[in-house]
This record gives sequence, structure tokens and C-alpha cells, in this order.
Amino acid sequence: MTTLQQVAARAGCSLATASRALSLNGSVSDGMTRRVRRAAAELGYRPAPATGKASRRPVIGVLIPSITNPVFSSSLASIENRMLVAGHGVVIAQSHYDPAREADAVQALLNDRPTGLVLTLCDPLNTMSLPSSMPPTVLLNNRPTERFPAAVTADNFKAARELTMMLIELGHRTILFVSGTFAASDRARLRHAGYRQAIEMSGLVPLEPMQIPFVGAYDQLDLSTVLSRHAPTAIIASNDLLAFGVIGALRREGLCVPCDVSVAGFDGIAIGQMIDPPLTTIEMPDASMGATAASLLLDMAENAAPPRHFDIAYFLRRGGTVRAI
Repeated sequence: MTTLQQVAARAGCSLATASRALSLNGSVSDGMTRRVRRAAAELGYRPAPATGKASRRPVIGVLIPSITNPVFSSSLASIENRMLVAGHGVVIAQSHYDPAREADAVQALLNDRPTGLVLTLCDPLNTMSLPSSMPPTVLLNNRPTERFPAAVTADNFKAARELTMMLIELGHRTILFVSGTFAASDRARLRHAGYRQAIEMSGLVPLEPMQIPFVGAYDQLDLSTVLSRHAPTAIIASNDLLAFGVIGALRREGLCVPCDVSVAGFDGIAIGQMIDPPLTTIEMPDASMGATAASLLLDMAENAAPPRHFDIAYFLRRGGTVRAI
């Protein structure tokens, strides 16, 4: 049976350091923690439970904006399935699309001494409020940063540009972008930037985006002012749930989708194919992204693998909510 002394010898550290690294109890550098965990994995070391106490199952922490959004639920299910195979539990926290709540949510995850973290942040470039010392971390849906170089993404900018170009090729010239607040989601910002580039490349004038809170009553969305001011022939919503709200708002104004206004969304959630007509949307690989993020985190935490960036392909799914004019 492999002993802790053998793990310490292989990692090139003291017995006390090896113990702290494996228990996540005490001050040990990230580099040394990875070395000790890799040595333990290579030697097949499993710590014995303390006398009279049950052994503690390792866990990872996952931060998502909202568990009620099917996008994040799909990713979370894949993460949990991957971790189940690896013998890890999953602890979940929500930011509710609020940057001010992220630091507290991450700290709550760290209190469970996780092997590592999978984070979907409002703004990965603004992380000063996050704890300075963190275990191996993978960003999910956020692009990699200097602090967090490990990330699993889809190209939101390119997808929005492609979706907007499709509408332009169908004859639309006045296209409105409706979104959750950009401060709460870098995905929304990237999608708007892709929309804007396509509009400008085509010699058109981009409309001022309509921003609303992500957490709110989409069924109460009021488009009357923006419709009377701009009379858009097409509307792009920054996610599918918001696209459903846009369709409802248009119908309350007595307008038909797509006869009067075309509507497109992002994410590709299943309910979008059950409405009539089916929603035109960018289908994001949420389940694949979740599984990839979990596997990458395990590789970094257990095998001291270097952080990497994986870009997973999206798919433009044409539905009945868009027409040519």
C-alpha cells in the first residue's frame, strides 16, 4: 500500500507539506499542490480516513449565473456525470448575473476545499474581488485570461456575426439587438460586438442595443417604444429565453413572427424547437462544453497538466422565425 511518505518523496517535499496539499488545509503553493496531487495519482495513493470519522469525498466547485437557465443546467449535468466517474462530488453556487455577488459565491465554494473550480464569470477580465489564492480553475463560456488561461468556449463573436450576416443576406437592413445587461455577461458583449461588425461591414447603421436585466420577467418585455422609433424588420436576442420574450412582446403589439418581424436567438435550447414556428438560433454545445471543462479540470488537478483553451464548434440552426424580405 502506498504511503504518504512515498508521495512526499516522489513530489520532493516534506511529509507535512504533502499532507497539507492533499487535505487543502494550510498554506501550500499551487505548483507544489499540483506536484503532490500528481505524485499521489501516479502512485495510487488514497488517504486513510481519520479514526472515528468517515473519509471525505473530494469535490469540485462550479459557479454558474443561474441554475434556471437550461444552458447552464445542460453544462452542469455533463460536469456532474464526468465527476461521478472520477469519484468527485460537485458543489454549486450561483452569481445571479451579479458581479457583486461573485466573490462571495466563489468564497463559499472554497470553504468546501474543492479540488478545483469551474467558473462562468460576468467579466473574467475584472477579477480583483476574487480570492488571490485559488485551486486549479477552468473558465466555462468565458474566454481565457492571463489569470485564468484554462477555458472552454464557443466563439460568440463569430456566431453573432454569422447570424447577423444571414439576416442581411435575407434583405434585412434594420436589425435590433436585444440583450441582458453587458456588465453581467461577457457572452452578451461578444455577441453584440459580432452583430455590430456584420452591420458595419455591410455599410449599415447599427441600432443602439436594448439592454434589460437577465433576471427578470421576460414575459413582461415592452418593445412598443423601440418598435415605433426604429421599426426593425428583424430582432436578435442574446439568448433563447429572451427571444421567447421578444416574440411574446411582438404578439402583444399585434405583430406576426416572422411575417412582420423576424426573430433569432442564441443557445439552441430544446424548447425553441417545440414552439410554432421553431426558433432560428445559434446552437451552443453546452453539454460538450461542460464535459470538456470537467475533464480539463481533472487533468490539471490530478495530473498537473498545463492549462489549455478549447473552442467548441457552434451550429446555426434555421427555423421558422426568420424570413426573407
